[in-house]
Amino acid sequence: MRNLTCIVCPIGCALEVDGGADGNLIINGNKCPRGNVYAQEEIKAPKRIVTATASLITASASIRRVPVKTSVPCLREKIPALLDDIYKVKVSLPVKAGDAVIADWKGEGIDVVATRTIV
Repeated sequence: MRNLTCIVCPIGCALEVDGGADGNLIINGNKCPRGNVYAQEEIKAPKRIVTATASLITASASIRRVPVKTSVPCLREKIPALLDDIYKVKVSLPVKAGDAVIADWKGEGIDVVATRTIV
């Protein structure tokens, strides 16, 4: 058995997840259907939104990096490779919040976008 806290809504249901004999997961404790979906994904293929900073090509004395995040969650096991690529990228100014710093990372459908406008 594995215990999880659902993070989909503010309730924060305490979930208990057991593997059934047929390979299906048995989930208890969710107060809404979203908890079931969350637990299934968290056990089978956990994903996370990734936040980081990327280097600026022409940095000023006060701003040397631009904050970025993924547009969609990334599989947890691929996060180290994604972070490596984010830390290697050099962003040129101006950059606007929402601009893709990395588009469709490795064909995964994940864009890395700036979260701050810097001119």
